Amino acid sequence: MNRNIVEIIDALTAHQDSDSIRVLEELGTNSPDNDVREYTSRALVKKNVHDSLKVVIINQGKGINDLSPSVAMSTINEILALKDKGEVIRILDDTINMHSDETVKENARSVKSLLALS
Repeated sequence: MNRNIVEIIDALTAHQDSDSIRVLEELGTNSPDNDVREYTSRALVKKNVHDSLKVVIINQGKGINDLSPSVAMSTINEILALKDKGEVIRILDDTINMHSDETVKENARSVKSLLALS
């Protein structure tokens, strides 16, 4: 992956404003490049705030729901590595209980099960 892209994603990860999350979501998680999507999803998880976590949990085709197994697994591993899992568990619960897409709900259930085992 291009070093400039890595530096841009890292800089956006360091910012705590909602615009940084929006840019990561719009450009990073929608990239045709698997490596960019993977790095972006991991960055969003590392932010560990509601708005960044919900991008990688509730959206079809992004984060844990990415069609690339490497992107999905990388995102899941980053979630499992979080020290404070409170917010991610709340979003997983909401997704399981309220999301309209059965596949997204099932992925959330699977991640929640993995968290229970970790």
